[in-house]
Parts: sequence; C-alpha cells; structure tokens
Amino acid sequence: MSERDSYPPGVPCWVDNLVPDVPRALDFYGQLLGWEFDGPGPGDYYEARVRGRAVAGVGAQPPGVPAAWNTYVSVADIDEAVKVASGHVAVPPLDVLPAGRVAVLLDPGGAAIGLWEAAGRTGCRLVNEAGAYAMSSLHTTDPETAARFYHERFGWEVEEFAPGVSLFRLPGYVGGEPAQPVPCDVVAVMAAEEERSFWSVDFWVDDADSLAASASELGGRVVVEPFDSIPTRQAVVADPFGAVFSVTTAAHG
Repeated sequence: MSERDSYPPGVPCWVDNLVPDVPRALDFYGQLLGWEFDGPGPGDYYEARVRGRAVAGVGAQPPGVPAAWNTYVSVADIDEAVKVASGHVAVPPLDVLPAGRVAVLLDPGGAAIGLWEAAGRTGCRLVNEAGAYAMSSLHTTDPETAARFYHERFGWEVEEFAPGVSLFRLPGYVGGEPAQPVPCDVVAVMAAEEERSFWSVDFWVDDADSLAASASELGGRVVVEPFDSIPTRQAVVADPFGAVFSVTTAAHG
C-alpha cells in the first residue's frame, strides 16, 4: 500500500462521482468497496475513507451533468493552468474551500479532465490498496491529438504498451510501489476508442469476481464480466446511476 500526503503538479490526485441520490450512492459504495464517509461538505459532498484516509469523493450531481467518475490532475496554479490550456474550459476555476480550487477542461476529443489546486485536500491519501484508487484511463478516438494535448498541458510522455494501448509517463515522478507491474513514473493509461472519448477510473479490490457479483445485488450492473488482466483479474461495473468504473484484484506479496 501507499500513503500519500501530497502530489506534484501533473499527477492525477483525486477522483469523485457526482450523483442524483447521495444517500443511495453512499450505501452502494459503502457496501461494495467497504468505504466509510466523512461529511457532508459543501454540495452535499462526502469523502470516502479506507483506514481513515481519503480515497475518493461522492457528492450531489449538478443539474444537466450525468453521473460519472471524474479524474483530477494536480496543478500548482489553477488560474494559470486554465489560461494556457488549449482545450475547452467546461468549468472555470471555482473555489471549493477549504478543500481547494477546481476546474474542468475538455480535451480535443471531448473527454473531461479535472484540474485540482490543493488547499485542505491534497488528494487521495491512500492508493495501491484494496478499496483505494488505482489509476485512470483515457479512452480516445484520436490518440495522436490527445497525446499532444496532455504533453502540452501536463508534460506527459507516451509509450506504447500494447496494440491500441499506451502509457502516460511523467519523467521524474516516482509513484506507486517498486513491485508494481507498471513503471513508477506512469500516471495514466490511454486506449484507442472508436465511438467517443472519455476518462475512466479503476479501483483496487480484494476479488474482482466477487465484487462484480455484489454490484448487481446492490443495484448496479456488470458492464464487462471479470477477465484475466495485468496484474491479475479485472471487471467493469456500473453503479445504480449508470456511472461506470473498473476494478482490479490487488496483487499481493
């Protein structure tokens, strides 16, 4: 496991899900992932916690915004980051104090990526452990253009991993665990997509097969049945509101 108290600029640092029924979401994720919640804060927003450390957020859905898991990248100065951004600014810088400041960009393919300037909330304080955030993936219809956008915005470099799948790396960054199956400077994954561009979120779990079965029992659904993956087993599920996320069986030993 990894306990984190800070994130350098250019590193994905936080994930959240904004839903139309917050109490139902808290019940679903609490039972599914073992989360406990601290809150509410402004916007009926709760921090999910594992072993007392923040791992994600769940809050009220703004009008007209579909339920979805969102990824936020750490920036030192959100006003400057938005000013030089080449993508469309979907949400201009907004104070969500005392936690920090937030903005949302749309990349050239239309995928939404959040920016986070930390104050009281630096980001996920526990990663690489069952119940915690693992990594985010960009699914894009135009990998070449997306690669340029994220390189210009965050300094990410692209390395091909498999046909249609690449790794985003941030030179000089060291994250994760030495024994993990991907290099410690990898900050995200990019996969070619035919229909639309979007970001997805993955969480570590004790058993992807068992969790997929539980998701259906709790009112969600299985989008992709459990399958063999790197490092172990993975599945894709949706919560009761249609927000899709993936889960990966945490490697042990």
